[in-house]
Amino acid sequence: MPTDAPSNLPPVLRPDAPPVRALDELAARFAREVRGDTAGRSVTGVTLATADLRAGEVFVAIRGANRHGAEFGAAAAEKGAVAIVTDAAGADIAADAGIPILVVEDPRGVLGELSAWIFGTGPGDDLPLLFGTTGTNGKTSVSHLLEGILTQIGVTSGLSSTAERHIAGQVIVSRLTTPEASEMHALLALMRERGVEAVAIEVSAQALSRRRVDGIVFDVAAFTNLTHDHLDDYADMEDYFEAKLPLFRPDRAKRAVISLDSASGADVVARCEIPYVTVGAPAIAVDPAAAAAADWSVEIVAERQTGTEFTLTSTDGRSLTTIVPVIGQHMAANAALAIVMMLEAGYAWDVIAATLARDGAIEAYLPGRTERVSGDHGPAVYVDFGHSPDAFEKTLAAVRRVTPGRVVMLFGADGDRDATKRHDMGRTGVEGSDILVITDHHPRFEDPDSIRATLIEGARRARPDAEIHEYSPPERAIIEAVALVGEGDAILWAGPGHQDYRDIRGIRTPYSARELSRRALRAAGWPVPEPHWPVPYPENETPASDPLRPIY
Repeated sequence: MPTDAPSNLPPVLRPDAPPVRALDELAARFAREVRGDTAGRSVTGVTLATADLRAGEVFVAIRGANRHGAEFGAAAAEKGAVAIVTDAAGADIAADAGIPILVVEDPRGVLGELSAWIFGTGPGDDLPLLFGTTGTNGKTSVSHLLEGILTQIGVTSGLSSTAERHIAGQVIVSRLTTPEASEMHALLALMRERGVEAVAIEVSAQALSRRRVDGIVFDVAAFTNLTHDHLDDYADMEDYFEAKLPLFRPDRAKRAVISLDSASGADVVARCEIPYVTVGAPAIAVDPAAAAAADWSVEIVAERQTGTEFTLTSTDGRSLTTIVPVIGQHMAANAALAIVMMLEAGYAWDVIAATLARDGAIEAYLPGRTERVSGDHGPAVYVDFGHSPDAFEKTLAAVRRVTPGRVVMLFGADGDRDATKRHDMGRTGVEGSDILVITDHHPRFEDPDSIRATLIEGARRARPDAEIHEYSPPERAIIEAVALVGEGDAILWAGPGHQDYRDIRGIRTPYSARELSRRALRAAGWPVPEPHWPVPYPENETPASDPLRPIY
């Protein structure tokens, strides 16, 4: 929703020396009506939010669910906006702002092209190689693995994922999975300015539907899978699938790499409008025969707590064996997808293969993706961002294969998000674990007691005799979960992953599942490694968002 309130999100990134455009040229290119004098004014950027606006930028005012962004036109002018771009209704609302108003038919629809023109980041401009990955699960992992391998072979790389933004080694916390178009183009301009040669970008279905990647043509686009999720945004799975497809058209990407591990992979192949190659991992594929017949196949060699060894082989006989530094056969498939994306972009097979052989493994850090936060002794504790039934199933199976003892599953569910998957989350959680611990995640404005009850109902239907515990808040749940395990056992805490907050009635409350896990282990007497993530609260403080009360 449009707002002029200060943002508690990480700041929007912009180039230090942005191109300077003439406002009257912008008006001639994009506006169907101009109110006010545009002559002599220069433009250095564009934004949707007055909280992030800098002097010299254009403020694009769109209609939100409850308010029109044009209501903040005067605030934009006070902060130094050179013009407002909005629709006819917005132009009337912002009439007294005192700066030129450029009227367009659809402000959001024009935002990508407008941003690309302002920052010089559109098709035909001098840009790094652009990699885009979409799918329900695996987008973040593929993006981080891709960036890791690029860095290993000596490429100055950039990253835009759910977890982080990386710019030639600089790490910044992310705001959205895929930034708004204005932010995305500003980020690309900054990366170009810093000498970045290739960028891995996570592209959500919502980013395509809400036009956040408009004005960008990816050199290589990839599809991971399609499973039950996001039905709060899409009418059904077919609608959700259709939202992904625009990435595989000539106006969005030049080449594609498509995984055949989910049933939807073949559907993407059938609808793909650009040259493509396929990748398959028969060990995890819905249709192993189809995956085995892919252009590139993935064979799992070994699974250990420190990583997963796999062999990638092409139909023309090329083959390499390496290790992805996280557990899970699905992570090997993600790594293979990243390698093939690099090949499709023109990087040499011999260079990639020789580098991985030299280093003995892929060197990449995947924040909150089956991330082990425990030490060498005691129970293994993994924190993961997965929050769908399919992600639970795959990750639990991976944990099971490397755990000699019992597996405890700890999770909650998002409030005010797709509620249709909650029974299946409970079912897959209880089916893949020995003990289930249900807690809270982001309740938002929904009743957390009701969310937990639905998860437990789904679990009880699947396994009436299962050992199930319920604790609120999660600060208590992880302590109780650690009390249930010992040497050789494992805990998978799914959902929070890398996130450093919980959304409680619209307030971002500081919170770190990774750090809470470390503290619970240490309090129980187990050794823990030093954290390599930012801790959102002091060492001697453990946030409690609700009364610390066990619920049975």
